[in-house]
Amino acid sequence: MNWKDRIYCGDVTPHHTGKEILLLGWVDAIRDHGNVLFIHLRDIRGIVQVVFSSEKNKNCYDIAASLKEEYVVEITGRAALREKGTENSNLKTGTIEVEASEIKILSSANPLPFRISEKAMVLNEDISAGPENVDEDLRLQYRYLDLRRPSMQHLFIKRYEILKCIRSYLDERHFYEIETPFLTRSTPEGARDYLVPSRVHQGKFYALPQSPQLFKQLLMMSGMDRYFQVARCFRDEDLRPNRQPEFTQLDLEASFIDEEFIYELIEELIVRIFAIGGITLPRPFPRMTYKTAMDKYGVDRPDLRFGMAFEDVTDLLKDTEYSIFKQIIKKKGLIKGFCVKGMSEALSKNVLQNEYSMKIVQSFGAKGMSWMKVIDGELQSNIVQFFSKKELEGLIKRFGAEDGDVLMMIADTSPEPVNRVLNDLRLHVANRYNLIPKDKFCPVWVTDFPLFEYKDGKIGSQHHPFTMPERTDFDPHNLDELISLNSRAYDIVMNGEELGGGSIRIHDMNIQKKIFTALGLSQEEAEAKFGFFLRALEYGAPPHAGLALGMDRVVSMILNTQSIRDVIAFPKNRKAFCPLSKAPNFADRSQLDELGLTGGIKGIQAISNEKDPDRIKTSKKAHVKREKISTDEVRHIARLARLSMTEEESLKYRNDLNSILDYVAELEEIDTTNVTPISHVLDMKNV
Repeated sequence: MNWKDRIYCGDVTPHHTGKEILLLGWVDAIRDHGNVLFIHLRDIRGIVQVVFSSEKNKNCYDIAASLKEEYVVEITGRAALREKGTENSNLKTGTIEVEASEIKILSSANPLPFRISEKAMVLNEDISAGPENVDEDLRLQYRYLDLRRPSMQHLFIKRYEILKCIRSYLDERHFYEIETPFLTRSTPEGARDYLVPSRVHQGKFYALPQSPQLFKQLLMMSGMDRYFQVARCFRDEDLRPNRQPEFTQLDLEASFIDEEFIYELIEELIVRIFAIGGITLPRPFPRMTYKTAMDKYGVDRPDLRFGMAFEDVTDLLKDTEYSIFKQIIKKKGLIKGFCVKGMSEALSKNVLQNEYSMKIVQSFGAKGMSWMKVIDGELQSNIVQFFSKKELEGLIKRFGAEDGDVLMMIADTSPEPVNRVLNDLRLHVANRYNLIPKDKFCPVWVTDFPLFEYKDGKIGSQHHPFTMPERTDFDPHNLDELISLNSRAYDIVMNGEELGGGSIRIHDMNIQKKIFTALGLSQEEAEAKFGFFLRALEYGAPPHAGLALGMDRVVSMILNTQSIRDVIAFPKNRKAFCPLSKAPNFADRSQLDELGLTGGIKGIQAISNEKDPDRIKTSKKAHVKREKISTDEVRHIARLARLSMTEEESLKYRNDLNSILDYVAELEEIDTTNVTPISHVLDMKNV
């Protein structure tokens, strides 16, 4: 094989007409016309048609007749223009073909689990049996085949171009790419760590980094001034769509800067990388405080591609006679809603009352929903008779409602469920009635996050304990003051997705001590968790700030893929399992012995067996812990079933389901080798 003379399939042009060329690649598709056989030959740069004629070269034709899809071949032939009328507009090389004179089969291929070819050999050919219509786990099991598809290869070429653009831009801005450790110590960062046992230091564990947070700050204390890294991160989080246990983020940090530096830097970066996907973003990006985002959209990552922002109408209805609202206002509750423009016909009374009010909003956790329509300049619904003319006019004005608009309102004694339900309702209506423009991109900075959150009677950091507060003269013992204190944190949001976030960091040890005091961390606890980092703060730390972008999500958005798994070469599935490598799996007993881990799992013997590497022997007392069902999963199923469920009910269902799983696990432990069955399956016969 003389690879130096190779021409890539996608690079064959009319310029090569009459020349002998060498091609190397995979057989993408085959079409046999008797004495003439056509194949599509595919490589990373494209596809070209190759022709084999029994009349011109019988030996070459006979070898080609044995070809199957995905055989790897070496072909020598002469490029020629196709006859008029036989061109293929589906191919970049559709005006040219190669008349083969030699062929060598470099390797054969087994029958395929799914079709790989994406290009029709002739116009109007049906190629709908592609991998997109195949079960995703099967595609992941044969990922090396899935990645041969031109559309998949295009995604990874574009991903490379995006990362290349990032590196080039940050180099312009004098950032240095520096790697940080994978094997480090566990630090509290909001999710569970993946732990790695140490053979040398038995009984001790490394933790894989959830982010390079502490190390990038240490680099600033080292005087490196500006750092970035395309970092691999690991988080053992509860499973959700578009979440991976290992992921890639663009991590950066800079010294002697403020928020404006970060905003300008990241906006230009995002504009450049989105342009690679043909997307133009206007600058500057708008900014919105966390409070405004929650008040107007019920979420800290608002989708601004469409309207329907929330309006608080509690003050307009303080004297209302509508009993439900009256009782809620009396309990200092909240009434909010949004206006759906021009949808009064689609949102019929039946849909609004029987679907949304009685079922959909209740599945979101609300007790009900109030609605009104604007018809001929007046509000109409089954409750308007309980409102005064002044109140109705006030609602029209507050919502900016016009003829054909629909008002949808939620009321509750607590603001949290009102905002949460309205957010779910807003997105449901927008998705159901196609109100979200598909080709629109709306970036926004969300700023001024709360520094602390109060949960389960305890104060915790909203982001992490190294985020600079908006002011430093706070009393760390005053709970009310702590809850009202904002941070100098920021998120970059696009189309309802958080692409990344960061903050100004604490560089003064006295401020850091106040934060730890507010969190209830003693000096000993702080030393145990962050000792190495805190010591660095005592040796002259510069003011610094940073941000991390989730690259899998960013690339997925730029390239408009359905899932981040499409832009990760070898992803895990929705259960954090790799169908390709079968990871995670049981470890070999000898490895566990070396690590000193066999004491706690005496019941399990992992066996290396070439014929059955996944086989394990379990003794009678062995217990393989099952994955537990979480309350989030219970609530998710409840929403799918449109069931309203309280927190207490969710906990009860979770406990009951886990009890069933535990019982099943106990049954599996019973050794039934020599037990005679007491029931049998009867033979069935037609009657």
